[in-house]
Amino acid sequence: MLPLAVTMGEPAGIGPDIALMAWRDRADHALPPFYVLGDPGLMEARAARLGLGVPIVEVLPEEAIDTFAYGLPVVALEGRADDRPGVPRADTAALVIEAIRTGVDHIRSQRARAIVTNPIAKSVLAAAGFSHPGHTEFLGELSRPFRVGPVRPVMMIWSEALAVVPVTIHMPLADVADRLTRNLIVETGAVVAHDLRLKFGIDAPRLAVCGLNPHAGENGLIGSEDADIVAPAVAELNRIGIHASGPHPADTLFHPEARKAYDVVLGMYHDQVLVPVKTLAFDEGVNVTLGLPFLRTSPDHGTAFSLAGTGLARPSSLIHAIALAGRLTAPKAAAGPVAAAVSS
Repeated sequence: MLPLAVTMGEPAGIGPDIALMAWRDRADHALPPFYVLGDPGLMEARAARLGLGVPIVEVLPEEAIDTFAYGLPVVALEGRADDRPGVPRADTAALVIEAIRTGVDHIRSQRARAIVTNPIAKSVLAAAGFSHPGHTEFLGELSRPFRVGPVRPVMMIWSEALAVVPVTIHMPLADVADRLTRNLIVETGAVVAHDLRLKFGIDAPRLAVCGLNPHAGENGLIGSEDADIVAPAVAELNRIGIHASGPHPADTLFHPEARKAYDVVLGMYHDQVLVPVKTLAFDEGVNVTLGLPFLRTSPDHGTAFSLAGTGLARPSSLIHAIALAGRLTAPKAAAGPVAAAVSS
């Protein structure tokens, strides 16, 4: 069994902190072996700053499993970063990008079985010339050498309580109605249904689709998009064999009784579905990129600069991301129910 590759994330954020804590708590959560892609010197300095007493062992990916029991394996990259928590610097952007790129390379060369990415600071990367809106889009580009045909990355936030997918992601709210199309909803739903079957073992995924407008448009009284775009997309998903319902008013879709009727919610814009899932499962939510030829998970939070280096960051979301990646890439006979991946 191969190890998981975990990126260090933004050096000035809490990525190094929670990676150290995840290794410290590995036995409590039965975490699979993983290694960190980053700067071993920074990891040692951050461990000392936090008083964690976590040994750092510089390794090759092939050595990670054998060393995991007695130290945190770190695969050194070319870039270096000083331990300056809370002080983001553009000159570390190359190291952050290198970690993501290297993790994907390790999957392609069968040195790692999945990648778990720690939070990045998009503004820092953008200032250094990074042209992608975030991890999801960059990972889509990195998928091209796998030569598996068109790649359509889709962001899903998954937890035991709720799983959600925003159809449009990082764009101004004022642009959503113009960018939303029937094809976009159908393509997103098709990717979600495919990966819920293939990776999560859900034989017949049930998709609940939010309306764009309040009350799902109120039969045309509050905008026409739900009748003209969302409802036809739901009909098309059903026509191609995907169980989809909607458009549903978003304000009645997330209470406990409603959640029994679906496996995932497709929202029309970012906050429509990320606010509910982060309210219900902030520390347990996992960002899973669907539609890739490999598995990527990530904590469902940001860099938290104000907590970096203080010891106050909570590693729960990263622990859940590592556990879920391990479970979803385990042999099918051993994988069991996906929900067991985050039980604690």
